[in-house]
Amino acid sequence: MARILLIEDEPGLQLTLRDLLENEKYDVEVRGDGPRGEEEASAGNYDLILLDVMLPGKDGFQVCKSLRDRGVGTPILMLTARGTSIDTVMGLKLGADDYLTKPFDSQVLLARIEARMRRSSSNQPSSDSSPVTQFGLYRLDRKQGQLLIKEGAEEREIPLNTQEYRLLVYLADHPEKSLSREELLDGVWGYEGETSTRTVDVHISWLRQKLGEKERPKHIITQRGRGYKFSPHGL
Repeated sequence: MARILLIEDEPGLQLTLRDLLENEKYDVEVRGDGPRGEEEASAGNYDLILLDVMLPGKDGFQVCKSLRDRGVGTPILMLTARGTSIDTVMGLKLGADDYLTKPFDSQVLLARIEARMRRSSSNQPSSDSSPVTQFGLYRLDRKQGQLLIKEGAEEREIPLNTQEYRLLVYLADHPEKSLSREELLDGVWGYEGETSTRTVDVHISWLRQKLGEKERPKHIITQRGRGYKFSPHGL
């Protein structure tokens, strides 16, 4: 049975979401403030964290950042009443995997959770695919879950958040193929149509920045009117 940690301070929503998730056979634990939620997320073995933004003691953005800084890789779906693009980008940049703006439809929430579970369970490379992709000075190692860059005789890891890593893996698994934003949204995030494709553009921009190619993209190429293409050999 998959385990979900709900960090939410509103009693009515706590009860509603617990009942909804338990009816779907999820094992649910609830915490009502930021510090206790962060402590439980760090100590517990959860498959997903539902994290409200507006929390007493420590807001959801701070909790998300602390968990990622501690190395907690559990998928995080943020719940926010704000809904502005700035808050959305901030949550994603701090390491959240997904977000929903309140009020949200319960079936949409369940679909997002199921999609996230699928993405997590399929994170390992298949047995018939190469676990390593070499492009330029970079080496994407799927077994170790790392992106490394060659610096002289040594290699250095380039830190990626969860979604940046998954996006790069998906791109690398489809070399020289034109991929639409909708296809990337479905293939990496596990759903389509519910969220703006700007999510894809934001993560592509972050990836390029970490590859040192923000101004002159070399390996992740924009194809106007179509989407993006990954070129292992570069331009």
